[in-house]
Amino acid sequence: VIYALYCLTIGSPVVRTRVKICGITRGVDALAAAACGVDAIGLVFYSGSPRVVTLEQAREIVSVLPPFVTKVGLFVNESRERISAVVASGCVDLLQFHGHEDADSCDGFGLPYIKAIGMEDGIDLARRMDAYPDASGFLLDAWQPETHGGGGIGFDWNRIPVLGERTIILAGGLHPGNVVEAIRKVGPYAVDVSSGVEIRKGVKSAEKIAAFLEGVNNCECE
Repeated sequence: VIYALYCLTIGSPVVRTRVKICGITRGVDALAAAACGVDAIGLVFYSGSPRVVTLEQAREIVSVLPPFVTKVGLFVNESRERISAVVASGCVDLLQFHGHEDADSCDGFGLPYIKAIGMEDGIDLARRMDAYPDASGFLLDAWQPETHGGGGIGFDWNRIPVLGERTIILAGGLHPGNVVEAIRKVGPYAVDVSSGVEIRKGVKSAEKIAAFLEGVNNCECE
């Protein structure tokens, strides 16, 4: 509230970039993220990730979260049965697909979804997005066909074309030292970070999370 009032006082519109901390594996990290004002946390249900959580772990994590923090479930080429089980548990509010899923594979779970797109060479980004007409947004990440993201690898933001009114979430190699530049250059709806705020894979740093949020907030008050 103080931040918003300050921005209004100096005459700047309050257009806040949302923040998601992905790869949460511990309740203490979820609480640290919430205390810093994040909008969402990511729970990875992909067995190939070092940050994968079980349904039991996910329940424990979300049980400590305060209200108004969106819980995002991340999947990679997962079966509908497994996704439906996670949805039925009530642990997630939003689905995030990081694999080769087509639009039909992302729909029909009763929750909104975002589709991750790896920025491979020669990609026709607008055309790729058009294939998912019901997506709530698109997460742009570095091209990582073997790991499907989470490697702390960035990409050239100049490769992102003008995309009109599409909802863009920027990911890939973000950290407290470059998030301000990323927001200024891309102007995304949200930024998504995992490796950039970690002590080691799956263990977040409260100090790095705070520094990341400070960068986002300071960028928008300048």
